[in-house]
Amino acid sequence: MSEPESASLDTRRRRLLYRATHRGTQENDLLFGGFVRRHIGAFDELELAAVEALLEVPDNELADWLTGRIPLPDEAPEMLRRVRDEAKWGAHCPPTHSPQPPPASGR
Repeated sequence: MSEPESASLDTRRRRLLYRATHRGTQENDLLFGGFVRRHIGAFDELELAAVEALLEVPDNELADWLTGRIPLPDEAPEMLRRVRDEAKWGAHCPPTHSPQPPPASGR
């Protein structure tokens, strides 16, 4: 990547980070903004575009999805699912599989 492209990408990342952490509601600032803060340095162009798209979602709707008050729609974008999973499971514990019940004892 050339220097002007890199500078442009850095500006885009800074702008997105600011917008993600200043949504207007504290829940979204913490959940969505925190996710973006942790990952923005590694996002490629497509992921940055996905974050930009989520910035257009109304605050109440985004907060309801991220907190689990309402389920995600079937057509929810992958980035929204990633943010929701991290909000639900934590930044360092993404779900790798569905929890399985313990095996039944033979008693």
